[in-house]
Amino acid sequence: MSTAPAGLERPETEERAAPDLPWVTIVWNDPVNLMSYVTYVFQAVFGYPRGTAHKLMLDVHHKGRAVVSSGSREEMERDVATLHEYGLWATLQQDT
Repeated sequence: MSTAPAGLERPETEERAAPDLPWVTIVWNDPVNLMSYVTYVFQAVFGYPRGTAHKLMLDVHHKGRAVVSSGSREEMERDVATLHEYGLWATLQQDT
């Protein structure tokens, strides 16, 4: 016999939580920063080799944006704050 008040009993079916999707940091194109500077920032902040940093910079320049890191929300918030300190326009969102 249940001791829970009427209407507050646990349902018979088990609910499953949605998987925790990773978060991503996105850098957006801007008319201010030089392409060489953006490449430098990607190398300095993320430790990317020059070729990878250059490719990401070209994505930002030609496509208008590039995903530069992924992980937990807290990690991406730190990455966005760091990129803002370097003067880049960056945001975070949950990966799809």
